[in-house]
Amino acid sequence: MNNILIVTNEMDRVRELSSGLSRAGFSCTACIYADDVIEQDSRQSFNAVLVDVSSISAHGDSAWKWFRKLKLRRLLPVIALVSPPTLHVILEHGFEDFVMKPWNMDELSARVRRAITRMTRPGVEGIIKAGDLAIDPVRCEVEMAGRLLALTFKEYELLKLLATNKGKVFTRESLLNEIWGYDYYGGDRTVDVHIRRLRSKIEDPVHTFIETVRNIGYKFKAAGTAE
Repeated sequence: MNNILIVTNEMDRVRELSSGLSRAGFSCTACIYADDVIEQDSRQSFNAVLVDVSSISAHGDSAWKWFRKLKLRRLLPVIALVSPPTLHVILEHGFEDFVMKPWNMDELSARVRRAITRMTRPGVEGIIKAGDLAIDPVRCEVEMAGRLLALTFKEYELLKLLATNKGKVFTRESLLNEIWGYDYYGGDRTVDVHIRRLRSKIEDPVHTFIETVRNIGYKFKAAGTAE
C-alpha cells in the first residue's frame, strides 16, 4: 500500500484528506507543520507528499527551507494543494503537480496515483551514460564523475527522457505532455525553468549536455562536452 505524507497546519484538512485518500486505498501519515517536521518525515518511507501551501506559507522562509531539504534528500513526487492566491509558488518551488481548492477527492487520488506510477514505472534497465554523466533508472540516481547529484523528481524525469533519446529534438509542448501530462500552469515557461535548473546541476564549463534548439525546444548531446 502506498504511503502518503500530508503536511498542513489545519486538523480539519488532515482529517478530510486522510479519510478521502484512505478510501481510495492509500495509507496516510499527517504532519502538522513545525520546525521539526523534517525529522518526523525522515522516520518513515513515503511514496508521495501532499503539501498544503497556504497553510505552511505562513511560516515563511523556514517552511520553504524544509521543503527544499525534503526534495534534495528524497527523489519523490511532491504535490501542492493550492488556492488561486498561491498559484505562483508552483513554479518558484518546483512542485511536480498541484490540485486547486476546493479539491475533488477523486481527482486528487488520481493525481497522486499517477505521480507514483510515473516514479515507479519500469524504464531502461541499464545505466544511461553520456561522458561523465551516468543515470541509473533502477535506483533513480544520477552521478557526475562519480558524484551523486541531488535532482528533483521533475528534473530527473526530464533528464532521463532527453538522455534516452540522444539527438532527438523535443518541443516545449512535447516535454510538457511527456513529463507533466496536461496543460500545466505556467505553460512553456515551466519547461524552461526546469531545464535551467537541471543545467545548473549537471553542466559546467567542460560539460554541456542539453542543447537549446532555437524557436523549437531542446535536445540531448550524445558527447556531453562543451564546444
